[in-house]
Amino acid sequence: MQFRDLKKQYEVLKPKIDEAIFGVINDTNFIIGKQVNELEEKLASYVSKKYCISCANGTDALVLALMVMGVGKGDAVLVPDFTYIATASSVSFVGATPIFVDIDLDTFNMSPESLESIIKRVTNEGKYNLKAIIPVDLFGLPANYDKILNIAKNYNLKIIEDAAQGFGGCINDKKACSFGDISCTSFFPAKPLGCYGDGGAIFTDDERIDDLLRSLRANGKSKVDKYDNIMIGMNSRLDTLQAAILKVKFDAFVDYELEAVNNVYKWYTKKLSGKYKAPLIPDGYYSSFAQYTILCKDENERNNLQKKLKDNGIPSMIYYPRGMHEQKCFANLDSSYDDFVNCIEATKRVLSLPMHPYLTESEVNMICDIMLQ
Repeated sequence: MQFRDLKKQYEVLKPKIDEAIFGVINDTNFIIGKQVNELEEKLASYVSKKYCISCANGTDALVLALMVMGVGKGDAVLVPDFTYIATASSVSFVGATPIFVDIDLDTFNMSPESLESIIKRVTNEGKYNLKAIIPVDLFGLPANYDKILNIAKNYNLKIIEDAAQGFGGCINDKKACSFGDISCTSFFPAKPLGCYGDGGAIFTDDERIDDLLRSLRANGKSKVDKYDNIMIGMNSRLDTLQAAILKVKFDAFVDYELEAVNNVYKWYTKKLSGKYKAPLIPDGYYSSFAQYTILCKDENERNNLQKKLKDNGIPSMIYYPRGMHEQKCFANLDSSYDDFVNCIEATKRVLSLPMHPYLTESEVNMICDIMLQ
């Protein structure tokens, strides 16, 4: 059994994917081919933003977003303590300081209460210039934007939405990648919408930001002359091959994959909710389920359960075994303004189970039966 079965997905989509790949090869237009522009238009329309700027990966998307917002040395950006390293390291990469915020243990997303408390403490201390907040749409579920957007407005902070795991999720009729002043996502193969390599995208309604990002992703080139470089940028373009693959996969994602993963969620939850704490999807929210993550009673139960699953040929993962404040690369940061009680609790109790659109109900039942033995 696969944790996320990309092989099965390819078998289903093989004729269209193969045709898309060979179309690019036959055209020999491998960099910023027409498929890149077509994909950007599809994605922008889907999330109801004016512009989508594709790039090489999700980390670059965050770095480019920070660059275009002018975040740098002396600035600080608030990020959740329970997330993938790229959310925080991208802040460090541009010379700013990441400040970690605890999570809500029910959703695993940034806690608005912890966020506001830390903003007040940092502001009163006066050491850092708070510039932005990066909420993460973790495991496919959008963050609590009802509260976070109000906090950002009250303290004059920008929002960079990290929807690397959240593409396809929504709150009521508003989709992930539309909540930030700038929003970012990733097309890493295991993401809800993934390519066959690395890829990412940035979304905005601001024409000026769109122009800047298109320049920055191509070494700072001007619109009229690619050898006239008007700023220092980076080489971060999405390959045409990946765009062509994503166009095919996007159609399947919208047509049936999102509905399929939500059916898997329902099957798991029906069987497991009496024994384990299943993912909470608040009213009005919809998850794209990058992961199906349960909470065990304690670390011992989690570790024993993972071993039992492994012994029966079932993969599982721990996302994440430590918070950002525990990472060695941030050991010298003076950025701890909380005790991260919920994050630490999550690192000891979380376990993610196989989750993808091609899981069958019988496979889910088999996994659950083993877990409940």
